[in-house]
Amino acid sequence: MAKARTPRATSSPNNKQVITMPDAGASVSLRKPGNPTAPTPIDVEAQIRQRAYEIYQERGCTPGQENEDWLRAEREVLARQNRAQSVSA
Repeated sequence: MAKARTPRATSSPNNKQVITMPDAGASVSLRKPGNPTAPTPIDVEAQIRQRAYEIYQERGCTPGQENEDWLRAEREVLARQNRAQSVSA
């Protein structure tokens, strides 16, 4: 039985677009134009992830408490942001 042929792209080789991924350490900014200092959800999640990893290291890198580490980090990061927002307001 003959194989079905798939259609080929009709774009010319000169019109190819290359999409590159940002570096691992680069932060993506999705800030709204009205408030340039407000943290974005991506920034907050990265901060929580970093703090959770620091907590994990402080515990001696022992596995099994990932959820507790994440929740503690989340509380700390959000409390820090709330304090910063209340001071700047």
